[in-house]
Amino acid sequence: MTFRLLPWTAAVALSVLAAGASQDQKPPDKSAAQQDAKPAAPAKKEFIGSETCAGCHEDISTAFKKNPHSILETNKKRGWETKACESCHGPGSVHAETNSADDIRSPKQMKPSAIDAMCLNCHKNQQTHVGRLQSSHARNNVPCTSCHNMHKQGEESSEYQFKRAAGINQKCSSCHRDVAASFAKPNHHRIPEGAMSCTGCHNPHASNLNRNLRLSGGNEPGCFACHADKRGPFVFEHAPSRNEPCATCHEPHGSSNPRMLKRAEVAPLCLECHSNIQSPPAATTVGGIPPALHDMRSPRFRNCTTCHQKIHGSNVNGALLR
Repeated sequence: MTFRLLPWTAAVALSVLAAGASQDQKPPDKSAAQQDAKPAAPAKKEFIGSETCAGCHEDISTAFKKNPHSILETNKKRGWETKACESCHGPGSVHAETNSADDIRSPKQMKPSAIDAMCLNCHKNQQTHVGRLQSSHARNNVPCTSCHNMHKQGEESSEYQFKRAAGINQKCSSCHRDVAASFAKPNHHRIPEGAMSCTGCHNPHASNLNRNLRLSGGNEPGCFACHADKRGPFVFEHAPSRNEPCATCHEPHGSSNPRMLKRAEVAPLCLECHSNIQSPPAATTVGGIPPALHDMRSPRFRNCTTCHQKIHGSNVNGALLR
């Protein structure tokens, strides 16, 4: 007897045979080299020199040559000869290959503390920068690059701006707007006129005093650098002038009152300390401030400095009259 397979029966048989063959086949074994393969180690960053940097950053390189930091290109003492760019940005070999900003050190992507540490690699031995990491600017996350720009040139460069009082004041007022507004008052230090700068009284990098105030010499306040006639020593001292800051009586930036005083009248300012002067009861009169001869109802007693002229100290009179 002869059997004949129908077309659809043949198709089913072939599919069953193919499935069995696929099950018998095993995936090829990976070679030992493929199994032991590991991710390639990142390329080691090496120094390539400033000339290589200039190939892509020609405008920055040209401006940098007019910058004081360009001395690193020729100064062998610092160890950055011909590698001034990499003294701040780090080795540039990988960056030169990939052109990726992630492969180079950029202050724009660094934390303020890291920027300060980078700058202090060179500047930590300069007198004005001692204690920079402990200054109020550092504690408020204000890095060196917020004031100093290493690439700009001409009038836009930090070095040009900081050589002029007006440039320094403009830079400081960009953050300290409330203080800058004080100089619009009638009586003020001559900051708006450019006759003096903020750094004449404040050290922006560090100070042992509050608000980064400078010392004029020794342990004396910075006010005496200009107002030396108020320094003394005097035979008859006025205690506040010796023991208290000048800001006890004066507004340091600007005031609506004459001599930048904190009060519009002199008498109320003096009476903040001198209201408890003792005197004999018999001499006391109604409306008088002891001693009773100071009758505050009389206009002539409303200005203490009419008689007490040497309020900072006197070499002649114990009452500071002259």
